[in-house]
Amino acid sequence: MENKKIECSVAIQVLPGVEGEQVLKVVDKVIEHIKSIGLPFSVGPFETTVEGDLDTLMDMVKQCQLICIREGAPQVMSYVKIAYSPQMGVWSIAEKTAKHNIKPLRSLS
Repeated sequence: MENKKIECSVAIQVLPGVEGEQVLKVVDKVIEHIKSIGLPFSVGPFETTVEGDLDTLMDMVKQCQLICIREGAPQVMSYVKIAYSPQMGVWSIAEKTAKHNIKPLRSLS
């Protein structure tokens, strides 16, 4: 573990009920919000992972739903994974992924 314990890690995938390119626009708004919180995060192709305290992260999950609705989605489905251990802490994003991110991504085309 790192010196500073990470209490909670949340991975969230939002699927706003909109069509086509609008999906990306709504998801971009959600990611903007996540970035604005100021916690460590990692955006992946299917979900975004954020580290912090449980209360802040649970509020973030709620706000992600509300952002989708405000941006015009009549409904939103989200898949959320939560790792929570206030005593022992959880592994950081870097601890879980660093060894796999050594090489730059290559294009398949």
